[in-house]
Amino acid sequence: MADISMEGGRSALQRINRPLFALSGGFILLFCLYALVDLDGLSAAVDWGFAVSAKYFGLYWQILMLATFLISLVLCALPGGRARLGGLSMPEFKTFNWASMIMCTLLAGGGVFWAAGEPIAHFLSTPPLFGEAPTDLQARANIAMAQSFLHWGFLAWAILGSLSGVMLMHYHYDKGLPLAPRTLLYPVFGDRAINGPIGLIADATCIVAVVAGTVGPIGFLGLQMSYGINALTGIPDTFATQAVVIMALVAVYTLSAISGLAKGIQMLSTLNVILALGLLVFLLVFGPTTAMLTSFFGGMGVYLENFFQMSMYRGEAGMFGEPGWLGWWTVFFWGWFMGYGPLMAIFIARVSRGRSIRQIVLMLSIAAPMITNFWFTIIGGSGIAFEMASPGVIAGPFEGFNLPAALLAITSAMPAGFILSILFLILTMIFVATTSDSMSYVISAAMSEGEPSVALRAFWGIAMGVMALILISTGSGGIGKLQSFIVVTAVPVSIILLPSLWDALRITLMLGRKA
Repeated sequence: MADISMEGGRSALQRINRPLFALSGGFILLFCLYALVDLDGLSAAVDWGFAVSAKYFGLYWQILMLATFLISLVLCALPGGRARLGGLSMPEFKTFNWASMIMCTLLAGGGVFWAAGEPIAHFLSTPPLFGEAPTDLQARANIAMAQSFLHWGFLAWAILGSLSGVMLMHYHYDKGLPLAPRTLLYPVFGDRAINGPIGLIADATCIVAVVAGTVGPIGFLGLQMSYGINALTGIPDTFATQAVVIMALVAVYTLSAISGLAKGIQMLSTLNVILALGLLVFLLVFGPTTAMLTSFFGGMGVYLENFFQMSMYRGEAGMFGEPGWLGWWTVFFWGWFMGYGPLMAIFIARVSRGRSIRQIVLMLSIAAPMITNFWFTIIGGSGIAFEMASPGVIAGPFEGFNLPAALLAITSAMPAGFILSILFLILTMIFVATTSDSMSYVISAAMSEGEPSVALRAFWGIAMGVMALILISTGSGGIGKLQSFIVVTAVPVSIILLPSLWDALRITLMLGRKA
């Protein structure tokens, strides 16, 4: 038995792309060490990279995001949109479970803390596209919701697999190419992308971007949960509390990632959605219902009416070294979502077997954004309604961009506020866990031949938790810089996503001719 076990271990090790493992893991390790040794130096370097990325790539990202969404809608209208991908005639997962896994993977902590904080931020300070703040408070609320809808709506979701997911499913399941970011470059570089250094660099860049984008929310969860626990129970908001929260989170999502897609990841996502739906119904019934619905439809009206102007707004992009409003808001979000793009597309390709191109696009580009927008209205719209009724009740705690304080101020203003606050903190933890387990899985899948080993999935799950602990030990600055760093990594990742603009269309047209 021992010989068999050792042989299986060697086989698993041989299946791992060791150069990719060393390159991506080594880079993240150096980042953490740099933060421990010289946080100020790291901050200066990341700030410089952030400013350069926002200034010189912001317009390209805006065009790429808009084009991806519009082309994805074209795929739905083509005859090839009916083609089922993945080599299965029927979907592998039921629709509810499939949608749950997709929804929970992106939203992470943003599904709660940003939903509370971003709408009130835009309400208190009207986005520059709309000029001076309207004197009519409802008009200001509609603008605030519309800007939040832009950042978390159609464009944000479309980049996560509407086109790149179609490409990966076709090349992997029909052509036998790796289910990895390098495959997105196959239409341009051919076999050199699959077997050469181009592919290695592409894979490593995408893994680093996703690790940065995932460790950030893990660390922020520790900071924000510790703040919330202190506010609700009086338990000290210290590194020890933050560490306990993160270790509990790591245990949950690592066990989920180890159990695989069909078990832990699916079950955790389903639990997440059920709890979110229960809280949504409660808020809709017992919260400021009329105000929420007014803000949703009013915000959607402003969003759709100004869709292209908001998507392509340039305004004051900031001087060199200072990203300005556009850089700190829209370009930051675009960099964040694009950083997730290739590996999220791997996840989409893995959970969408048996789904048609049309189903995938409608889920990602239409259904998920609309659900997200409504969720943001339920939480953020409630906050705006409370602020309109009693100025300062939300703005006061939120001062200094305190996202968890904004959330607790909103939930505390509701009936059963204490219990509701605890449930929202639990929901946030599960949101981050569902993202972390999914990303642990796809990071491992990107550097493995076939199904990733349990050991590799466990390694990445634990490693991301350890990275978060190392960075928060330096204070919130270390985690903040890692979060900003994803915008820097989005520069090469956005180039990797570029071929999807024409190749997903080509694949859909080809499948339509075969039908």
